[in-house]
Amino acid sequence: MLTSGYAWQGEPNWLDITRLELSFKELPSAFAGTRLVHFSDVHLGFNKDVHDLKRLAGHIKEAQPDIICFTGDIVDSYAEDLTESVPVLAGLSAPLGKYAILGNHDYKNTELLTRLLNEAGFRVLRNQSYLVKQGGASIAVTGLDDMLHGKPDPQAALKDVPEGVFTLLMMHEPDYADTVEAYPFHLQLSGHSHGGQIRLPFVGAAYTPYGSNKYISGLYYTDKKRMPVYVNRGFGETYMPLRFMCRPELTIFTLRRA
Repeated sequence: MLTSGYAWQGEPNWLDITRLELSFKELPSAFAGTRLVHFSDVHLGFNKDVHDLKRLAGHIKEAQPDIICFTGDIVDSYAEDLTESVPVLAGLSAPLGKYAILGNHDYKNTELLTRLLNEAGFRVLRNQSYLVKQGGASIAVTGLDDMLHGKPDPQAALKDVPEGVFTLLMMHEPDYADTVEAYPFHLQLSGHSHGGQIRLPFVGAAYTPYGSNKYISGLYYTDKKRMPVYVNRGFGETYMPLRFMCRPELTIFTLRRA
């Protein structure tokens, strides 16, 4: 009974704030020290509502981000579940921009969901890139369509990115990293897995959805290119309002020049 109560009312509300430094030789000096906040899988409408999102937004503001990246599944089922939370997301600020992609749960009404995210100040990237400029230098933020319900096209997404520009990729399903490592991306941010949501001692994740069987939680490097892939455990839950040994996560990166 204690374990069930903890998994239901305890851990889903116990946010883990992960802080990491990553170094890249391709990162322009003008962007050294950039604070990037990454969150994912809020799943509004199932076990999470506007009050939970306000709590998360408070932690994001405290981090004083330069750039904010959201990697999909803002709602669990219906785009309308985002409506009440638009002012909360609009209250987040980042001088280098706020960027979002769609996850597999976001595809019931992509037009409305995209409009609501835009109203909240997020640039929704679907097989698109955006050049961020600072101090006479540029980096690119790229977002791909969802692997399960969309049509990810890395080549189309990169068509306007000059050669040699440091490029950050947002892709909902982390296992797609083994496909995109053939392209000039330098870092992939993902979600989707929830870290398994339920993890067991000595076993790890009891189950992860298709698209997150290899890269499940935390920092990885692809086999060939050694591209870093970070998988955020997500803020919300789906299917079951439970978490066990897998706390919800907010990730704060500091980007360094190697």
